[in-house]
Amino acid sequence: MGFARTCSVALVGVEGVVVEVQADLEPGVAAFTLVGLPDKSLSESRDRVRAAVVNSGGEWPQKKLTVGLSPASVPKSGSGFDLAIASAVLGAAERIDPRVLSEIVMIGELGLDGRVRPVRGVLPAVLAAADAGYEQVVVPECSAGEAALVPGVSVLGVRSLRQLIAVLTDEPVPDEPPDETGRPDPMLAGLSIPGQGLGVGLAGMPHDAHILDLADVVGQRAARTAIEVAAAGAHHVLLQGPPGAGKTMLAERLPLVMPPLTREEALEVTAIHSVAGMLPPGKPMVDAAPYCAPHHSATMQSLVGGGQGMPRPGAVSLSHRGVLFLDEAPEFSGQALDALRQPLESGHVVIARSAGVVRLPARFLMALAANPCPCGNHALVGGGCECPPAAVRRYQARLSGPLLDRVDLRVDVEPVTRAELTGSGAQGETTAVVRERVRAARERTAARLAETPWRTNSEVPGHALRTRWPAAPGAMDEVENDLERGFLTARGVDRVLRVAWTVADLCGHDRPRAQDVALALQLRTGISRGVAVAIGRSG
Repeated sequence: MGFARTCSVALVGVEGVVVEVQADLEPGVAAFTLVGLPDKSLSESRDRVRAAVVNSGGEWPQKKLTVGLSPASVPKSGSGFDLAIASAVLGAAERIDPRVLSEIVMIGELGLDGRVRPVRGVLPAVLAAADAGYEQVVVPECSAGEAALVPGVSVLGVRSLRQLIAVLTDEPVPDEPPDETGRPDPMLAGLSIPGQGLGVGLAGMPHDAHILDLADVVGQRAARTAIEVAAAGAHHVLLQGPPGAGKTMLAERLPLVMPPLTREEALEVTAIHSVAGMLPPGKPMVDAAPYCAPHHSATMQSLVGGGQGMPRPGAVSLSHRGVLFLDEAPEFSGQALDALRQPLESGHVVIARSAGVVRLPARFLMALAANPCPCGNHALVGGGCECPPAAVRRYQARLSGPLLDRVDLRVDVEPVTRAELTGSGAQGETTAVVRERVRAARERTAARLAETPWRTNSEVPGHALRTRWPAAPGAMDEVENDLERGFLTARGVDRVLRVAWTVADLCGHDRPRAQDVALALQLRTGISRGVAVAIGRSG
């Protein structure tokens, strides 16, 4: 009787669970039994592994073979266990020393010819292996860069099962030349899933990000200021105005104003995109703020996550540490919009399904764009709006009060004037200038919150703001008056103070002053407070 074991990783949401892959050979009728709660794609690994071993020059054992995946109570799916199963079988057959396999974590799918194909979720799988104390992992060659992002782990990238056998048995490693037909490498197909929107603005920056500049936006001083404040403090923003005023242009440039992700944030974002199958090939780490702009026909499951079996990340998780832009926000279903309330407050989303409960990170900056009425010309001088008052009220009521109460900045985007469009007015600041100011503000915020679990002003609880970082004496008087008159809720008061701290950080003040609070209050309520709506030269 032969026995060998090695390890692989099962993904549950964006977290990994180390699974021990055991292979047992005993006399009897030749058969291959796979146990341990596998799904359909994993059950099919029996045929893939057998063909891969034979086509790699190995001999398939003609005995009763049982492969167990432990712990058996954890659901296991996908083809990433192929490499570990093949190695365990070869160890039980004494083709490989079983003692060598026991401390190695293996991740990868096997082709019938023995090639090792990439799979989704390599980064979170290697992170789980490192947390469990494993120091050696074997991954597909094209995923080695992604796995190497985890410190303290020795990564071996292999292109075929033959290469892995040679490395583990101290034999000469055969060359596996890549396909040189001029076509894209078929081995990269496992890194993405068809239909997930790869390359069309769902992952990373918006399309043609290198030509998007804030200086292209004509006029809109108040809206530009709101975009800058939103980027500096990660505050949610609502842009409301007629069609063609520049709402989408401003939202597309918002992630470009945000500073690069820290290494910890980049690992979080990369892990989510890797699990979702949206990590761009050749770019193992997402180091810029992601940007996700789903169509208004999106369902609730596509926004918050879901799907058959174990839930998968939705748009709120794909935009983690980045921007979720909902264009034509009133056209989204009320159920989908109201599902955003909890992740907006908590920074994560918990999805409960029959297959299990998954907690997905979802700390994103939400940008909403909306027209004032169905035709878009309501309250526009000379616009000729023909929408009945009842239709206007119904349209505006699609954005519920509880959802809008979570939006820190609400700005009316006015139509562009002739002088602004023809270039007679002053040109706005470029993205580079605003980004530098945002970076400096983020550094001030980080220094103030260094000993806390929070990173941006929008994350700080209201109680901590009022007790540890209050505004200057008398600066909150107008806010308190609005609270007494019912114009603001208690949550609204906290959010005004958060925005005021962001404005103070942008202006270099040690604490929010009266004018900082007034600007924050004006940006939240849309009611003029007699302060200049600009930061810097032209905001």
